[in-house]
Amino acid sequence: MYYLVKTNVRTEKVCNRLWSFERFPNKMLRAYDNVAMFSSNRENCLAACLNERRFVCRAAEFNSITFQCHLSDADRRTVAVEEFVDAPGIDYFENACLDVDQVCSGVRTYDIAKLGPSQDIITHYVDLNYYPDKELLVSSKSECLRACTMDRDFLCRSVLFKPTESIGQNSCSLYHVDHVMFPDGAQIFKSMSSQLPLLDTGETVGFYMEANCAGNSTNDSLSKFGAVTKRPVLTTSKIEHRSTTKQPGTNQGLQGLTKEGYDDGACDSYGVCYDVSIQCTDQKIIVDVKTSRPFHGRIYAMGRSETCNTAVKNGQNFKLDLPLAGQECNTQSMGGVYSNTVVLQHHNVVLTKADKVYNVRCTYETSSKNISFGMMPVSDIDMRDPDNGLAQQITASPEAPVPRIMIFGVDGNEATTVRIGDKLTFKIEIPGNTPYGIFARSCVAMAKDARSTFEIIDDRGCPVDPAIFPRFRQVDTALESNYEAFRFTGKLELWYIDRIKYRANLRSDWKATL
Repeated sequence: MYYLVKTNVRTEKVCNRLWSFERFPNKMLRAYDNVAMFSSNRENCLAACLNERRFVCRAAEFNSITFQCHLSDADRRTVAVEEFVDAPGIDYFENACLDVDQVCSGVRTYDIAKLGPSQDIITHYVDLNYYPDKELLVSSKSECLRACTMDRDFLCRSVLFKPTESIGQNSCSLYHVDHVMFPDGAQIFKSMSSQLPLLDTGETVGFYMEANCAGNSTNDSLSKFGAVTKRPVLTTSKIEHRSTTKQPGTNQGLQGLTKEGYDDGACDSYGVCYDVSIQCTDQKIIVDVKTSRPFHGRIYAMGRSETCNTAVKNGQNFKLDLPLAGQECNTQSMGGVYSNTVVLQHHNVVLTKADKVYNVRCTYETSSKNISFGMMPVSDIDMRDPDNGLAQQITASPEAPVPRIMIFGVDGNEATTVRIGDKLTFKIEIPGNTPYGIFARSCVAMAKDARSTFEIIDDRGCPVDPAIFPRFRQVDTALESNYEAFRFTGKLELWYIDRIKYRANLRSDWKATL
């Protein structure tokens, strides 16, 4: 099934055809990119394809998660079928605005589709299932093929020619689809051939022909089922992508500094091998690069080459800082995952196939953790027992720092036993060198027997009764609240249960959600 969606692509290069692009969600061509860039939305990515002048842009890919836009001079008909792969979050588009002389880099020809079954079965299937985009009466097969080649309303890819005995009354059906359009490719004809009712009406069945490009500079060739074999030589430079994902506090990279110690993707065509690692901090991602030989060029964030870069002059160990916030390096964030794309470029101006592109990612733990602690004896009289310590039971994931919870008296010392009305400071803190921040929500004071409870902080992080327990304020890496000691009627001990949520980018001020 296919349908049309109206899209506002802002460019003067939009054609007058019925549709400008054909979209295939969650698909991509593997490693056939001529240009990689960042785009704010898919419409701008499509406009970039139409505006491209350095090469014929036949396909575009837009990643709705990372906002990356890839342009290519290849499409599904110029690469092997296995190169068109599933890619969640990526939309693949084929340019339907190509001029007649841009559809093929070589000569466009038409052949009877050799898809496995006999021509009669294929023709019968097409006649029953294909919806013709245009139907004509022509005098000859060559006129039908010429009409497909020159059609201005849509990109014609196949024809069904059915001759008759009447002069000038031959049927010519034009289609924008061919067997490549189907998810199962040529296999759909083989699987359906046994189910088709073939009736001998005495009429000529006709000829189903598909367009293909002969003599491409990309050296494409057809296999016996019409699939296109992978071109052995690329006419344009391709950028190699590698992904690097780290948890905060880890430092993992490629091992070794000699070419023998690297896999094929770690070295470029100049013989330079790269050991790339990242460090995740509370403010930035630090990309650290070590090379087997001196590197001369620059490292920068893709799409921010002017504002986020480091020049390298014959260096073998260099870094690039990617701030988590702001537009300087355009670091993207989603659900505690911060990502960016880094380019290692030899030349100061142009990007070549020898250059490297790395997807770097830091994952920050943002899930909530329950912290229960107590007990805090609260009596009517002033009695202090130095041996009665504050017991803690803390549960946290290994990836996040363990909070430390304390209650201080006015003298600055940790309180153990207090009396009603004593001024106290409730403090939750994490180590100062962590990339995390915290905030508290759903905090409850509870009697030891659990029969009496009182919510002091709601699920938004706001105080339920500020007169009893005021809101938390952020002090460096800690949360603090100044309050006066209280207790339940007839109960001498209190337990506190807090739900702590971790977040990245500590420096931003903490506020309750309103």
